[in-house]
Amino acid sequence: MIQLNQFLKLVGIAPTGGQAKLMIIDGNVKVNGTIETRRRRQLLSTDQVTVAGKTFKVGDVIE
Repeated sequence: MIQLNQFLKLVGIAPTGGQAKLMIIDGNVKVNGTIETRRRRQLLSTDQVTVAGKTFKVGDVIE
């Protein structure tokens, strides 16, 4: 598992933790199609994260 803010940094969407936090708090991040505002949400390998029209399957990135 990985936290949402760490995942955004890992895939290069957010260059810093601060930017990841702002993106999440501003409601710009969806997990499985639902806006997620918890930056430390634990992601499962089956989750999908969507930011700025780009969708990432967590399992494809961390496994």
